[in-house]
Amino acid sequence: MPDNTTADSAQSELWADVDRSGYYPELMADSLRGTLGTELALAHVVHQETTLDDAMGIRRHVTVLATTPTRLIVCHTDEHPASELTPYPHATTTTEVVPLSRIASVALTTMVANPADYHPGASYREATLVVGWGAISHLDLEPATCGDETCEADHGYSGTLTADDLSLRVSQDGDGAPVVTQAIRFATILSEAAARARA
Repeated sequence: MPDNTTADSAQSELWADVDRSGYYPELMADSLRGTLGTELALAHVVHQETTLDDAMGIRRHVTVLATTPTRLIVCHTDEHPASELTPYPHATTTTEVVPLSRIASVALTTMVANPADYHPGASYREATLVVGWGAISHLDLEPATCGDETCEADHGYSGTLTADDLSLRVSQDGDGAPVVTQAIRFATILSEAAARARA
């Protein structure tokens, strides 16, 4: 468990990163404060994604992940242009709270460039974080075989079932090296906290 100085520093970094995103920071901060309550964030990731929609133009989406000693907080904020249904531009913020004891898996995939030149401590080009707590599962099916290439019998299907409640991909090119480092650190702290909560 981190000491108060470490926790206060992590909390200050969270608000600084939310503010630095430049994407309705007061709105996101209010939602996060209301969800955090009296707990402090131990680690976080702020990920901004901009997409081009032919019908609606440029749309921005920000995801903030934060872990406290007891919970994972997932906060999504989207902006929407004026439309026939809503004659003014608006933003929506959704927060989801997952008890750490429910988190079943934390998977982190990293990518390095020129692996032959890799050395300990080198930076990663990309990181993909997948967190599962059982709300959503992903099923991959494929025809089962018996190993006999000439066999034409129907052996049914085989597949894998994986938890896929949250998936976040960050890269140096799209998000910057600090966000990749932040995502990797977040994965480490979240997995350790979830393991303690399940013990």
